[in-house]
Amino acid sequence: MLAIAGGKGGCGKTTTTLGLAGALGRMRRSVLAADADVDMPDLHHLANVDGTPNLSAVANGEAVEIATHPPPTLSGVEVVPAPQSMGNSVHLPSALSRLADATDHVLVDCPAGAGPDAATPLRLADHVLLVTTTDPACLRDTVKTAAMARALGTTIVGVALTRTENPPTGIERLLGGPVLASIPDGGVAVLSDESVRRAYDRLASALLTKHL
Repeated sequence: MLAIAGGKGGCGKTTTTLGLAGALGRMRRSVLAADADVDMPDLHHLANVDGTPNLSAVANGEAVEIATHPPPTLSGVEVVPAPQSMGNSVHLPSALSRLADATDHVLVDCPAGAGPDAATPLRLADHVLLVTTTDPACLRDTVKTAAMARALGTTIVGVALTRTENPPTGIERLLGGPVLASIPDGGVAVLSDESVRRAYDRLASALLTKHL
């Protein structure tokens, strides 16, 4: 299970979750993209799928397949939405644990911040991919996310820099992980932009060379 995490809202975690899922799907991998952001669950909106059934069905013992929704434009990908009112203390850990072995790759779109809601998926994940823009405030918050992942014993596999094609120096030292891809700003229809798709393909290839 790979957590897609960053410290600040709007840094591109949800887009990266779906963009990476689509890239893995193009490589003929099967992927579950799960939304763990119960306060702002928008992965299903970006993927253009229904918001129900969702993770609460999985947490309540329903089959994982009940809560999966295939995006109309992505092959090999299933999206598991998060319900806004589910809460985090009991249901989210049990739901995510049930997803862990469901398919080749499970990507978890994590909440922003460094509180308990963000800690839960990081604790359950095998690895974390940090997502950040080059904005100084976003980088500072992502440093906190990186520190939280290390405190929880979750390996930082690398960094995806969003909305840039020319990353500044020092990012790897700051966040403690290699920059695996720089994702250009694709505008409103970001995942339809060919340069963005190629960047996510490079990110997927970089992760697969790490046997993730």
